[in-house]
Amino acid sequence: MARVYIEDLRNHVGEEVTIHGWVYNKRSSGKVRFLVVRDGTGILQCVMVKGVVSEEVFNHSDALTQESSLAVTGKVKKDDRAPGGYEMELSNIRIYQIARDYPITPKEHGTDFLMDIRHLWLRSARQHAILRVRHEIIKSIREFFDNRGFTLLDAPIFTPAACEGTSTLFETEYFDLGKAYLTQSGQLYGEAGAMALGKVYVFGPTFRAEKSKTRRHLTEFWMVEPEVAFNDLNDNMELAEEFLEHIVSSVLKNRPKELLALERNTAFLENVKKPLPKISYSEAVEILKKKGHAFEWGNDFGGTDETVISEEFDRPVIVHRYPSQIKAFYMKRDPQNKDLALAMDVLAPEGYGEIIGGSQREDDYDMLVQRIKEHDLPQSAFEWYLDLRRYGSVPHAGFGLGVERTVSWICGLEHVRETIPFPRMIYRLTP
Repeated sequence: MARVYIEDLRNHVGEEVTIHGWVYNKRSSGKVRFLVVRDGTGILQCVMVKGVVSEEVFNHSDALTQESSLAVTGKVKKDDRAPGGYEMELSNIRIYQIARDYPITPKEHGTDFLMDIRHLWLRSARQHAILRVRHEIIKSIREFFDNRGFTLLDAPIFTPAACEGTSTLFETEYFDLGKAYLTQSGQLYGEAGAMALGKVYVFGPTFRAEKSKTRRHLTEFWMVEPEVAFNDLNDNMELAEEFLEHIVSSVLKNRPKELLALERNTAFLENVKKPLPKISYSEAVEILKKKGHAFEWGNDFGGTDETVISEEFDRPVIVHRYPSQIKAFYMKRDPQNKDLALAMDVLAPEGYGEIIGGSQREDDYDMLVQRIKEHDLPQSAFEWYLDLRRYGSVPHAGFGLGVERTVSWICGLEHVRETIPFPRMIYRLTP
């Protein structure tokens, strides 16, 4: 008997096939049994009629409980009324295991309870939809860069120094070599890659020991960081808007069922087309002041500030040229105004805040040494990074996109904890 997956049933209408999976739900109506089965790719309603199947098979269904594992065999037919759009006229059941007292029931459960059993919560329809969208986003990220001639550069997770200061680093002892840190970003290594290969992207886990409990923060998350030699700030902003348009259009095209299951209003997503609106930091400050928010020029934007700014736009907005004093040491100063950094952030609409942060990098050796000293960083740890300015330095730029914040925005979620299979937060290290 042909074994197929539920997502491929459209190719097997009228055929008898076998589906392997788990019991999602069941109900009965007289001599008819309805069994809803999931296999990780979708859900399928199976119908059994007493007298049509054997007595043994019919009685098997009574023993089945939620999340019991099984294989069902039967003929596939199209039925728009059935969940998933297809139905199986069941002829046989093979039971692998009967699940006892599955802890997640159709009733309401608290978030803490569900997070404690995250390994089981992943089986629910909502979590399934989120993780499929996450997969689509990651697939589209790789597709975007691979199709544009970028080379994937794998940066180390253990690093000898901080990329953006030491206050939010996870520290560990590294054999006889002293302290090492879990990476905050692969960017510095991406810059080395760009000097060798022209255009690269780093894609991997990053770690921030930031003691924040907001809905936007995780201590372990995934980030993609492109870096391009000879790009300036304008090139960087153009790359970012093309990148976002590609990601969002891929999800809209390939995951409409998942967005529907999440009850996502896609109006804002459908507006994500280049060119995106671009405003300076100073213009963003004026928006805050006009809306009655007491904000002092030179401060960094908080979550509420980003929300207020983004409310002025029906799509993501790019804010550029921030005060240099609030930005990282490696960001190049604006030659027209040394108080400004050639930095840019992309703020998502609907209150989701920053999803991309980037800049043109400082390519002058003497200026970079000065910035390292101003930020009280050990120059010895950055000698290799300074070599990039000693030997063939060029203008270059890049940015980082946080996968989880992007998933949260595209799915319309309240909290990033649902955007990654096993979230790590300051108060959670399990399961």
